[in-house]
Amino acid sequence: MSGAQIITEGRAVLGIELGSTRIKACLVGENPSEVLATGSHEWQNQLVDGVWTYSLDEVWAGVQGAYAALVVDARERHGAELTAVAAIGVSAMMHGYLAFDDADELLVPFRTWRNTSTGAAAAELTALFGVNIPLRWSIAHLHQAVLDGESHVSQVRFITTLAGYVHAKLTGERVLGIGDASGMFPIDAAGENYDSELLARYDAAAAGSALAHPLASLMPAVLPAGHAAGALTDEGALLLDPSGALQPGALFCPPEGDAGTGMVATHAVAPRTGNVSAGTSIFAMVVLERPLQRVHPELDVVATPAGHPVAMVHCNNGTSELAEWVAVFRRFAELSGAPVDADESYRLLLTEALEADPDAGGVLAYNQVAGEPIAHLTEGRPLVVRTPESRLTLANLMRAHIFGVFATLSLGMRALHDEGVAIDRMQAHGGLFRTPGVAQRYLATALDAPVGVAESASEGGAWGIAVLAAFAASGGGDLDTFLESRVFASADTHIVAPHADDTAGFAAYLARYEAGLDIQRRAVDALAGGTQ
Repeated sequence: MSGAQIITEGRAVLGIELGSTRIKACLVGENPSEVLATGSHEWQNQLVDGVWTYSLDEVWAGVQGAYAALVVDARERHGAELTAVAAIGVSAMMHGYLAFDDADELLVPFRTWRNTSTGAAAAELTALFGVNIPLRWSIAHLHQAVLDGESHVSQVRFITTLAGYVHAKLTGERVLGIGDASGMFPIDAAGENYDSELLARYDAAAAGSALAHPLASLMPAVLPAGHAAGALTDEGALLLDPSGALQPGALFCPPEGDAGTGMVATHAVAPRTGNVSAGTSIFAMVVLERPLQRVHPELDVVATPAGHPVAMVHCNNGTSELAEWVAVFRRFAELSGAPVDADESYRLLLTEALEADPDAGGVLAYNQVAGEPIAHLTEGRPLVVRTPESRLTLANLMRAHIFGVFATLSLGMRALHDEGVAIDRMQAHGGLFRTPGVAQRYLATALDAPVGVAESASEGGAWGIAVLAAFAASGGGDLDTFLESRVFASADTHIVAPHADDTAGFAAYLARYEAGLDIQRRAVDALAGGTQ
């Protein structure tokens, strides 16, 4: 069946992911590996009164913009008008804090995962639960508001994630996929729901506070992948497509977080598999075959979309600072009379890094735009640091920036090595890997493990959530079997192993990087008014 016929007959499946810098829509055919059309909308978080946030108006402008762009792409590629789809999935950056009152009014501006102001709450909850509760988790944000005596706490009737919010507005259903839910509150050992014992502990600890209802009643219901999670309502169809062309009725899969869709997009949902997602933040996910032996502050324990336990190493700072430097060099190219687009700029600059000294010539690049818990940094100060005897060349500068993207991740991965966690394969995805053989090679070095990148890697989470929507539309079952047989059976994956010279060079770079982290702390003290 042609793409035009699939679109015209309403058989296509739509995925929407709200990332940190881009909202992307992806339309797939009856074979989920076939991408029919895409659309995107650029956006940026704002630092407002010391809080990293996005406004809800920006959310909907972005979702509508990405969908409208996808409709145009479908028309231009296939000559078909998109008026109905078979299924839809919504994904977004995990964690954070969206709190609503009994009239569904937002009580405080959206507090994203990037905020690191929840230290007291995270420490108290980690001690209470006996599991690591990171700063960015939704329960840490809620409990910090309780500890701080914020006036809105008594009015809280519902808290959710960004994906859960968008899903609820489009379907009327207050649900979350289990992967996204596991970044709000710990999941039970069966991988089916919030941990009831820990919920009871929290309610007891919060007794006498302004929080007026049991915690479980404030959070979305939990669903695993493959379940139906509502349908597109009349109001939801108009919210997604204000032109009125899109018809209601499409089935929805459970909304998921970007970590879960990254696992799906890289076929890393079975034990001993893992993936790395590189964007504004960077994180590694490894599906566990046994529980961790102790609590590690560097590791979150979350879940795959099917409910299997996952160890996550999450770094708040990923490719944002690298993007700023690429923009500087793009501007220079424009001034020289030889402008290049963004993709070509990355290709040229990343390829130049291959000519660098193995250790980047003694140049260090710190990519901390925001605070970084793994490195014990409460705020960020992006820095390029070198000694007088270092070799400052374009190649060394770019290799230092790429190493800097992966350095904190490498520090966090030590905890997994200490636990003896076995990993058969690691996959990577994100726009950074569109340039073949560079970022992938250096990530393999940072992880000291082979890294694969599939052709679909740059499509990322929007494609991953479209695959989950197709899985739900098929009736569910075993997610790994569905991915193996329906999605990745003929996938073209390129695997790169660490190079010996790179490994030695990165080890030297990382030793200097770790020793120099105190420069970051001193910069925070010296340069006030920065970011959290």
